[in-house]
Amino acid sequence: MTIVPTFQTAVDPQKLEKLAETAVKVGLRLEPGQDLVITSPLAALPLVRLITKHAYKAGAGIVSTFYSDEDATLARYQYASDASFDKATGWLYEGMAKAYEQGAARLAIAGDNPMMLAGQDPAKVARANKANSMAYKPALEKIANFDINWNIISYPNPAWAKQVFPDLPEEMAVAKLADAIFAASRVDVADPITAWADHNASLNKRSTWLNDERFAALHFVGPGTDLTVGLADDHEWHGGASTAKNGITCNPNIPTEEVFTTPHALKVEGHVSSTKPLSHQGTLIDEIQVRFEGGRIVEARASKGEEVLNKVLDTDEGARRLGEVALVPHSSPISKSGILFYNTLFDENASCHIALGQCYSKCFLDGASLSQDEIKAKGGNSSLIHIDWMIGSDKVDIDGIKPDGARVPVMRKGEWAL
Repeated sequence: MTIVPTFQTAVDPQKLEKLAETAVKVGLRLEPGQDLVITSPLAALPLVRLITKHAYKAGAGIVSTFYSDEDATLARYQYASDASFDKATGWLYEGMAKAYEQGAARLAIAGDNPMMLAGQDPAKVARANKANSMAYKPALEKIANFDINWNIISYPNPAWAKQVFPDLPEEMAVAKLADAIFAASRVDVADPITAWADHNASLNKRSTWLNDERFAALHFVGPGTDLTVGLADDHEWHGGASTAKNGITCNPNIPTEEVFTTPHALKVEGHVSSTKPLSHQGTLIDEIQVRFEGGRIVEARASKGEEVLNKVLDTDEGARRLGEVALVPHSSPISKSGILFYNTLFDENASCHIALGQCYSKCFLDGASLSQDEIKAKGGNSSLIHIDWMIGSDKVDIDGIKPDGARVPVMRKGEWAL
């Protein structure tokens, strides 16, 4: 007899089925014969099974899933030798990179306990992350450079649900987080496929306007913020569905409310304050304040998690520079929910944000044909990390600055000024 964990009964099976189908048909747009690599927390097994079913119904070649387990991860920090934290499973990531080179799609299910490593030694966490980032780079480049179609979705892990809704019993917390995920992912409607087509059209309208304006920079002004973000030469705005180098148009992030592009790594000036906490590897980093000179963070403070923030900034040279700037209206559905998800996939879609580290090569005109040296020459940043944090609110105004210095209102009090 199969025993179903109590928390799984709190998740609406019909909406979970729609989420799986949407991940395959909208997120990935998996093609017949295409292989699929899935990474997932063990708790998301019900969703993995449904995605696997829909992938094979769509004609997938072979579906391979790699699971992570919280208890196994914590066991490393409790019992492993010190040398363990400078190692990573490079052989696994080399295999993933090879799969992507051969045309496989990639799907990641997010849902780990955001505070899983909160009680562990920050130095060991930073070392393990750096080793993992270095080993993962061959596979990550295939994703960041948009060589393949890929997608990220989420599942309501009980530990995550209790972090978001600490005052509720576990089953109720899971049910509430599941409903929030389904709503943000647009699968709580009769026809999610059509809903995503309409949403993609709206995001495309925003990115088209920004591309037509050809701004040289964006100027953010708000409480604790006076930041000018220079934009990379020949930058291109994207939002919603995008076409990968393999010719498949997919929605990498479900949910998504952003339009985004590449800043110039050397042309960011001023200071900026975060407007929402950043949950990073078990640490909540709150009230971030940084100052840029010549594109580089030269001062960084936080009321909570400052030690971890500084370790992140010391990952490599590119970690102190920007790889992404994204615009999200304060009235986005995720912002209006009032929920702090402790999960960047959701929280970044509640607010305008910037990302430390690696840029996306697709955010350039003819980006698919550019070499890494050409991307760098245009201002694109390179790093082992890519970490988004939120800087938008209903008190932040944004102007687009033209090459001749003329200003155009882009956002006023967190809303589009179009």
